[in-house]
Amino acid sequence: MSPAQRITSYTHDGLTFDVVDEGPLDGEVVVLLHGFPQTSTSWARVTPILHASGLRTLAPDQRGYSPGARPRGRRAYRTSLLVADVAALLEHVGEPVHLVGHDWGAAISWLVAAQHPELVRTHTSVSVPHPAAFVKSMIGSTQPLKSWYMAFFQLPFLPELVLTRFPGVLHRALAGAGMDRELRERVEVEMLAGGALTGGINYYRGLPFSARSLGGRVRVPTTHVWSSGDIALVRKGADLTERYVTGPYRLEVMEGASHWIPDQEPERLAEIILARARG
Repeated sequence: MSPAQRITSYTHDGLTFDVVDEGPLDGEVVVLLHGFPQTSTSWARVTPILHASGLRTLAPDQRGYSPGARPRGRRAYRTSLLVADVAALLEHVGEPVHLVGHDWGAAISWLVAAQHPELVRTHTSVSVPHPAAFVKSMIGSTQPLKSWYMAFFQLPFLPELVLTRFPGVLHRALAGAGMDRELRERVEVEMLAGGALTGGINYYRGLPFSARSLGGRVRVPTTHVWSSGDIALVRKGADLTERYVTGPYRLEVMEGASHWIPDQEPERLAEIILARARG
């Protein structure tokens, strides 16, 4: 990739992915992976802070979210394919990047960092711990109760029917998770009206085909960020994550913050990302 060129999209596996490329063209690259039910816009409050520190940011809309990357069928959303999508972007960049992921983006970033360390300079995961640590956290904690929606999303058609016919259900669920009205309205526009809802839910439906790709230790420098106000993820997964990192590692705990850290705690998160990138 020429340093003078912006990346507005890239292709992989016959799909076209949209990318928001901002910041100084000659800066080290930070790739930001969004979660569910959000798009690349979830990083809009973090990126200006990173740009001010001389970093360039690439925020793709991932499989199921970009209009040109919405394959049908849950097998098309198994984690091996989600990882390959991100690896293709990193290869297109042409140099190791600082990789950051939130929610599902964090789950993917863990696997990219483990399987493609040559493409990753540093790694910062937000909210979701290492996938193997998440599985282990199901034992002896309230994590199974907090993850009830993952079972609901395995059902065909019904989740989409409920959330599109009765958008108030989605608003109440997101409000209960700490998402403010502005963010909830953005979700309604991007996910419901924008046609990305089925693709986002298919990440969960692809899990039964992904068990073999949930492991792998990470040797690149890594920071994991967990927030005490996260109603979806217990502390146990964050504490277990260190077992799966062989490189330099740090756990950052945001007391009182909700699950929606990039939107609601952008300054604190940017500081953590910068500390890891500079370290």
